Amino acid sequence: MPGSGRNDDAGEGMVNVPVPKDSLRRLRLTCLAATAGIALLTVSFIGAHKHYVEANTEAYYRVLLHGKEIGTLSGKDRLKALFEEKQQEYQKKYPDEVMVLQTDGITTQAARNYKPVIDNEGTIDKLDGLLKAYAVGVQLVVDGKAVGIVKDQETASAVLQGVKAYYISGKKEASGAPQLKKTAASSASASPEDKVESADIREQLSVMPIKADPNKVMDVQEAVKALTVGVDAPLVYSVQEGDTVSSIAGRYGISQKEIFQNNPEVKELTLQIGDELKLTVPQPPITVVTTEKAEEQIVTEPEVIVRTSELLPKGKTKVVRPGQTGLKVMQYRLTKENGEVVKEEWLGQTVVKASLPEVVYRGTKIAHEASGSFAWPVIGAVISSTFGERWGRSHKGVDLVSGNRTIKAADAGTVSFAGVQHGYGNVVIINHGNGYETYYGHLSKISVSVGQKLEQGERIGIMGNTGRSTGTHLHFEIRKSGTAMNPLKYLQ
Repeated sequence: MPGSGRNDDAGEGMVNVPVPKDSLRRLRLTCLAATAGIALLTVSFIGAHKHYVEANTEAYYRVLLHGKEIGTLSGKDRLKALFEEKQQEYQKKYPDEVMVLQTDGITTQAARNYKPVIDNEGTIDKLDGLLKAYAVGVQLVVDGKAVGIVKDQETASAVLQGVKAYYISGKKEASGAPQLKKTAASSASASPEDKVESADIREQLSVMPIKADPNKVMDVQEAVKALTVGVDAPLVYSVQEGDTVSSIAGRYGISQKEIFQNNPEVKELTLQIGDELKLTVPQPPITVVTTEKAEEQIVTEPEVIVRTSELLPKGKTKVVRPGQTGLKVMQYRLTKENGEVVKEEWLGQTVVKASLPEVVYRGTKIAHEASGSFAWPVIGAVISSTFGERWGRSHKGVDLVSGNRTIKAADAGTVSFAGVQHGYGNVVIINHGNGYETYYGHLSKISVSVGQKLEQGERIGIMGNTGRSTGTHLHFEIRKSGTAMNPLKYLQ
């Protein structure tokens, strides 16, 4: 019926039910309280988490090698202890050296993190394998080339003194060529050091601080050996007067076979002055130049005094008083390079015992007859090389130099040769008629001819440099019955 009311089943709308105001207020308060609780719970949770994180955050050190991390440590004291331990370990291993632990590039960096992985043992083990040490040393430098390493400046000075002493003491000569014979007085009262006037090292020497491998640092004895023995190196040797293959081999401590192998064209009998030999011999890196005085005893032959006697047939002789030999001491100054004589200067002589002349009667006196005594063939002569096997060479006479180049006959006689001979160049030979002959070699000019009769002191030529000669000088020989004698035994 109309007006009887709305049919709900028709679906035409919803019914609004009124809510009381007090109930709505309570609902709103409840929602606010719930929201605040949730917020408070969230804040509490965050605070608890932060406290937990902070409680589990640790300080530690990152260990870096040239900026790259290689491990972690809980404290720097562990690194310091490792350094001290390794330093002591190296110093104990090389007690004679000053060892320095090489820690360059190793740094630490402080850090903090949540539950960090700190590997003390692993980091220490890794560093232990990386740590090295070097020795503090000085390097010996010769003319800009490094030749060895020693501990310090004091050791370097001791090495240089040791090198000089090696040559001054005569150790070098002990295995080398024959040396001057010493007089009884000199050998009894003077040591080699007493005779040395100077000892200098030719090369420029310097020392430089260096970080060295301790296994390469030499002590004084090792360094002296390195500087005096040297290492094998090529050497071109120029043959000098009196040299033989055997004497050259002996001088350098090599075999003759090695010389012939390196020089297949060389023959012992054809060896000439100026020939060059290729050798491989130890060559010291430094040259010690020494000057020293030396003495040599010379037995002097007696002067022969010839007197005439009409009681003897012409050409017959009779010894009426035998002669007696004398003794003199020759003084020299020797210049040596690494123990080898390179220059010999004659300083003078001292007569210890005068010889007693031999008196001979001859049946008649012949013009230009020899006096039996020999005068110096050069005025103001200086001996540049002496007679015999001396310092590894054989020399049949003496070499004389002088500002006065005029050559005179040492005694009266007859010229038996005047011309050129192999080795001697321009040479004059005088036969003195008493078993003696004298030779005058390397002349630049000959002033006599064969068969010419000469008096003692008569001019025979001019000093020169002909033949196998290394400079202007006179090569003078005295031969008795064809055998070369030491002229210093006869010259008055």
